[in-house]
Amino acid sequence: MEQTSLYDMKFSGNEAERFTGLPGLRNPHLQTVLPRLLRRRVVLQPHWQRLDLPDGDFVDLAWSEDPQQAQHKPRVVLFHGLEGNFYSPYVHGLMLACQARGWLAVVMHFRGCSGEPNRLNRIYHSGETDDASFFLQWLQTRWGEVPTAAVGFSLGGNMLGCLLGRQGNAALVDAGVIVSAPLMLEPCSMRLEHGFSRFYQYYLLAQLKKNAARKLHAWPETLPVDLTQLKALRRLRDFDDAITAQAHGFADAGDYYRRASALPLLHKVRKPLLIIHAKDDPFMSDEVIPREEQLSATITYQLTQHGGHVGFVGGTLRQPQLWLEQRVPQWLSPFWIAKS
Repeated sequence: MEQTSLYDMKFSGNEAERFTGLPGLRNPHLQTVLPRLLRRRVVLQPHWQRLDLPDGDFVDLAWSEDPQQAQHKPRVVLFHGLEGNFYSPYVHGLMLACQARGWLAVVMHFRGCSGEPNRLNRIYHSGETDDASFFLQWLQTRWGEVPTAAVGFSLGGNMLGCLLGRQGNAALVDAGVIVSAPLMLEPCSMRLEHGFSRFYQYYLLAQLKKNAARKLHAWPETLPVDLTQLKALRRLRDFDDAITAQAHGFADAGDYYRRASALPLLHKVRKPLLIIHAKDDPFMSDEVIPREEQLSATITYQLTQHGGHVGFVGGTLRQPQLWLEQRVPQWLSPFWIAKS
């Protein structure tokens, strides 16, 4: 595909920028699963903090260290994927890499994703940017104005793309990185209903239903379904039809997918942004690959042939490496220098 070679050529001159999959293990499903094996043990002990939201709900924060002791360090904000959290390997692995560089990292858990159900008649979704906007403003007000970047993975990456597109120059970050994001939600939902990708749908739906059931037990009638209706849901689209759309003011899943996809907003991004996407991502289809005219001049788009979904495992069999933990800090470093 001509587009693939075009984007690959942009990154041919620097080893730190290029991704080469682990020899013999470049299968997209292996790439997707391997980080869970390589980052099985959580080394980082986070500093937890609860942030109350203006509407009476809350989100939980996991810091790489006590922010009181690190107020002047460059700051990296992480937004996890669907049903992710601090313990997701891509989150705590990157936080550890940031800590090693002397940066302060923090993950904002979406509502209900930190282990405790949120209180209100809503949850979170791919296009909901109000909580992230409030959090970024609170960060600056509470902890001071320092160089700040945001990194979003999968659903969190689509959300970050929506935020940066909607806010333009007003976005309270100096730079952003989006990894493996479903920039067009409808095609990605359809992809997860076919072939081996149905395994991921089964897993994600099971996690969503488990979390929703926990919420209904803790806060009855805070979702637009009861436990019997919840149990009957069979596809992610069914969940989005019955819960995501109804709880957040969309007509149905299709309306939600159209209005919450980040791709149509990327031409409005004004802050420096790196988008990383593997062409073999089993969660995606080619519809999420943007055309050059859909991207603003501040966006660097890196399309790799291999990598799976938030995988990107390289190195050797003896010493496998999670490339994102090198690539993301390497790309962000110049912005810290420019701001200092």
